[in-house]
Parts: sequence; structure tokens; C-alpha cells
Amino acid sequence: MLRRHLFGLLGLMLFLGAVKASAEAPLPEKIEFNRDIRPILSDFCFQCHGPDQHARQADLRLDTLQGLIGTADHPGVVRAGKPADSELLKRVTSTDPEEMMPPPKASKRLSSRDIAVLQKWVEQGAEYQGHWAYIPPQRSTPPRDVSPAASHNALDAFVQARLTMAGLAAAPRADKRTLHRRLSLDLTGLPPRAEDVERFVNDARPDAYERLVDELLKSPRFGERMAVYWLDLVRFADTIGYHSDNVRDITPYRDYVIQAFNENKPFDQFTIEQLAGDLVVESGLTQKIAAGYNRLLQTTEEGGAQAKEYAAKYLADRVRNVSSVWLGGTMACSECHDHKYDPYTQRDFYSLAAFFADIQETPVGRREAGMLVPSEEQSHELQLREQAVTQALQRLNAHVQALVDGATDWSVELAGTEWLLPKLSSITGSDGLIFTTLEDGSQRVTGNVPERAAYQVTLEEIVPGCTALQLEAFAHPDLPAKGPGHSDNGNFVLTEWQ
Repeated sequence: MLRRHLFGLLGLMLFLGAVKASAEAPLPEKIEFNRDIRPILSDFCFQCHGPDQHARQADLRLDTLQGLIGTADHPGVVRAGKPADSELLKRVTSTDPEEMMPPPKASKRLSSRDIAVLQKWVEQGAEYQGHWAYIPPQRSTPPRDVSPAASHNALDAFVQARLTMAGLAAAPRADKRTLHRRLSLDLTGLPPRAEDVERFVNDARPDAYERLVDELLKSPRFGERMAVYWLDLVRFADTIGYHSDNVRDITPYRDYVIQAFNENKPFDQFTIEQLAGDLVVESGLTQKIAAGYNRLLQTTEEGGAQAKEYAAKYLADRVRNVSSVWLGGTMACSECHDHKYDPYTQRDFYSLAAFFADIQETPVGRREAGMLVPSEEQSHELQLREQAVTQALQRLNAHVQALVDGATDWSVELAGTEWLLPKLSSITGSDGLIFTTLEDGSQRVTGNVPERAAYQVTLEEIVPGCTALQLEAFAHPDLPAKGPGHSDNGNFVLTEWQ
């Protein structure tokens, strides 16, 4: 699971990797290449017999299995199970200046313990290991020859065994107040409350410590504390970085990471959702938010920036980040050439870049606004409002249809109607309007015509039996766009009729 396994494994690797065996420490029962042999070869041999082809001497590589063990046509410098026949051991134990390795000019010599470790490794079969990042982890059996007093759990047993190997002793157990403070700061990033410390100090149960750990792991602050490390790795930021460094809305991704740690989300699911959550079949809002990882890079809005250049920059940035965060490797070197130290080629770099080539975004310019990310309460409120809008539209459409149907019936009814031109008694309007009667009896409106004007029309008489009034608007060559209105496009709108 994400939080405990990842957190504990990284902590153990960092601690054990920092402990170097002393010259007097006993040899391990089983020699491991990566733990015991590779550091020796790296310190004393790789400068001249390592991955750098330009500095390599005698066409000999000691960082590969083929270079150490050799092939059928080209024997190597190690004979598995035969220390006396292994050229490597002959050279590091030689006192002849012409034969000894490292040579006298290197001013460095292997210790007697280093030589003993190499010899025991050869005796045990010279088992080779590749880079640790490419070896599937396997559960190890905790050391058994550890004092129960020094071992509180399996992790302590591994640490104590390595300390013993290095000739070191464990520090005395901290008092309960110190333990509580350390745990609280490590797991939540916050100092403990005084009352919580007192409760732990007075808790005499044998599993009081484990209970405290579980309590802190359940705190929402735990996810915030762990998210700090992850957000740094994936270069999270609320701004775009380049040029104007404008704001971008990406905080829902931060909340996703915090929740993932607090929910103990499986790491494989955590990975899929971030790299391709938007491509998952029937992906939901959570998966789309997680895929916001693909937007966590510096982008530019600079007018003179070249789109193709920055599209290439973005692809390379994503490869570098994915390879370092998820693969624990340094693929960045392969952007320009095959890697000298890790098994990455330039083809590998651009093959991985192709994985991100279908991300649709503007290479140069303002970032897209993104999508709405409502809370659960907001989603419920939006659903209610959408239902209300749907119902209102249904009522409106029914009313409009009724008006349409009524107008159709009315127009049919009026088809045989005789229209008569009534006699105009007077016409007035808003201040500044001038009314002129034309030859056909219509009225021409000029003067200071406002955007909105009111007109009052008085007729001399209404023919008995009149059931409708019809208003006609005419075009005129002196009006804008030939009218009938005074707007630039010749339009006018009748807003009210009384």
C-alpha cells in the first residue's frame, strides 16, 4: 500500500545505504554484489575500468557481468568458485608495481577487509546483480542473531544487524515524551498537543507505541505531510513558471495526492490515475483530477516563443520527471546520447516521450481554464439547479408552443379580414422627436431620436366591430440601412403595446 510500504521502504534504504562497514566488522554470511562488491569496485576500479568508454583502460569493464566473468571467447577477470584463478584477486593482492591494482600512481589501496569480501564473493560463486532499480524486491527474513532487547520489530532487527556489521552500537531508547514528539513531527509535520503527550506518557499498555503510530497515521495531517514530498517530486506549482509566471488552477491535484495518502491508495492505482487517468474507461472526476499531473510542468505565454520548440521541451521534461520519480533512474542523459552508466538509450528516451505526444494543449499561450471540480455538496446543488432549469425550459417551451399555435389560428382567422386605414388625430413622443406626415399618410420620425422612445397615438375614430390593430413599419432611403429603424443596421424593436 502507498503510505506505509513506500514510506518504510525508502526510510530503510536511505538509512542502511548510509552505513559503511568498518574495517574490523565481520564479513556478511552471504556476500551480495550490490551491497558488498559494487561499492568496492566503484571506489577503486570504475575510474579506469567502468562505463566511460573514453577513460576505459585495457578494454576492460568491471561494471558488467560480461566484463567480470567474460565469455567463452574472451575470459573475464573472475573465475566463479576459484579465487586462485581469478585475475581480479591476483591484481588487488599483488605487490608488484607493474601488476598491482589500483596502480601506485592512484595512491589508494584496498583494505584487507575489502580483499576478504572479494575473495568470499568469488568462493561463493561470484553471483552478479544488475542495478538495484531493475531487480524486483523480495521479502527478506529478519536477522535472527539480534538481541531481543535491541529489536522492537523486524525493521529494528535489520538496522541492528547492519550496525553490528559496521561496529556501531544503537543509541539508547528515547523517553516517551521525545518519542511522541519525533513521531508527531515525522508523520504529521506538527508538534503534538500537550494533553496528547501526557496521555501517551501515562499509557502503560505494552502496545501504547503502536497505538500512537496508528493514531497519527489516521490523522488527516498525515496525508498533508506525505504529500509535501510527492508534490516536490512532481514539480507541483500554482503558477506556470516561465515568463509571466501566471496562475493556473491545479489545486484539486494537490488535494487528490493528500487524499490518496490518507486513504492508503495502492501505488499501482496511484500511478495509473496520474499518468493516464483521463484515458481509463469510464473514468470519473477523481481520475481526471489525478491526470492533472500531466500539466505540472513549466509552460510559457511569451509571444516570441516558438511552438514546436516548446512542445519538444515539454515532452523532454515529462520524460525526465517520470523516469526519476517512477523509475528511480536518470534517463535525462539519454536526451542527447545513450546513457553511459544506466541501460538507457536515446531511442528509449524518445520512445517514452511518444507516450505523451497525444496530450492536447497549446504549446505557447494561455493555459486552458480546465474543468469544474465541485465538492459533493456542490455537485448535489448543481444537480438540483439543472433539474430546475430543465423543468423551467419545459414550461417555457410549452408556453411558446401555445403562442405559436395561437398565432397560427389567429392568422388563419384574419386571412379574410378587411384592413382599413384609420384617421390619425395626433401622435406624440419623447422629447426631441419630430413627426412628419408623408403623402401615403404614414409618419416619418426625425429629430433627436433616443435609444429608447415612447410614442402616443390617438385615432379620430374606431370602426365599429374592429377586432385588431396592425402596425406597419416602412423602409426609407434616408434611414440608416434604409430603415425602418434608426439603429446602424436599420433595425427597431417594439417592446410594449398598450
